[in-house]
Amino acid sequence: MIAPTELFALDTLLTEEEREIRTTVRRVCDREIRPHVARWFEDGELPARELARTLGSVGVLGMHLDGYGCAGMGAVSYGLACLELEAADSGLRSLVSVQGSLAMYAIWKYGSEDQKQEWLPAMAAGERIGCFGLTEPDFGSDPSGMRTTAKREGGDWVLNGTKMWITNGSVSDVAVVWARTDEGVRGFLVPAGTPGFTLNDVKHKISLRASVTSELVLDGVRLPAEAMLPGARGLSGPLGCLNEARFGIVFGSMGAALDCLETTLAYAGDREVFARPLASFQLTQEKLADMALELGKGLLLAVHLGRLKEAGTLTPEQVSAGKLNNVREALEIARKCRTLLGANGVTLEYPVIRHSVNLESVLTYEGTSEIHTLVLGKALTGIGAFS
Repeated sequence: MIAPTELFALDTLLTEEEREIRTTVRRVCDREIRPHVARWFEDGELPARELARTLGSVGVLGMHLDGYGCAGMGAVSYGLACLELEAADSGLRSLVSVQGSLAMYAIWKYGSEDQKQEWLPAMAAGERIGCFGLTEPDFGSDPSGMRTTAKREGGDWVLNGTKMWITNGSVSDVAVVWARTDEGVRGFLVPAGTPGFTLNDVKHKISLRASVTSELVLDGVRLPAEAMLPGARGLSGPLGCLNEARFGIVFGSMGAALDCLETTLAYAGDREVFARPLASFQLTQEKLADMALELGKGLLLAVHLGRLKEAGTLTPEQVSAGKLNNVREALEIARKCRTLLGANGVTLEYPVIRHSVNLESVLTYEGTSEIHTLVLGKALTGIGAFS
């Protein structure tokens, strides 16, 4: 018997440092996350602040950024960390993605030096948590329609509007909020506790239950001029951040798929059906082989895109291809694994159904599968099918 990743000799494509980072994050997840995550999921809770400090202590938060207390690791190292985090739970990887690739990246890429010094070191250490307010109740795939506004009043900015489906929202110390101004879309840093700024948790979720999801309400929120991110103007600012987060999902989704497949391989070897191991049946082996193939192809794609990112040649269309393929295949692997676990597959005794319902959200956020399909369609034909 060999591990699914051994079919593709994945480790031969990685440096020793990358393998060590993967092992470090896996150990943290085994020690701090896996023993508790099913209960967090069932209870709809996550000890986000404690986990942020734990992850900050091993350098995972903003690990692909340089300076300001960040680790400055390569894209593949960051991707492998996302893989191990999502193998534990998509909610955990979401916390890290939003912290590092959305909130921290926005400040690192577009912020002033004062903003970087104020926020990034503490966020890298997990002492402060950030969120990213772009999506609105009526505008998800089409952020250009956003209704949140920022208007000048003297030397200040006054923000009004609502953001929805915001990961880390109610536990954040600062929100990166995107708003429409007379100068186009601009980004603002809104500290928690600012008068008029309210954060409400989204309840009754079936997916990403071990994750904080919130509504952000801005009602006459007054900010000083220096709260604006000076380097971001127009939608290219937030969309650039989204490409960073999508890259992490290319790896992370494969982590969920790997955990499902490893769980199912162990179960099929132990479970007896008609006095034989479930793994001995041809239909079972066909499912396992097909899943291993799709997992391997997705992992190879992820590493390849990571190398392109490290070389500075990765395009948004390539990120869309990775996100579309890998999340779609991860979800199919999770569903197929569930069938092999039978009734046991719908309980939290095994992680498969948890991964499956989580991946339903991952399929939608950071660009729906439909939007990424149309991105590829435009790249292939030169014709845009949406505005």
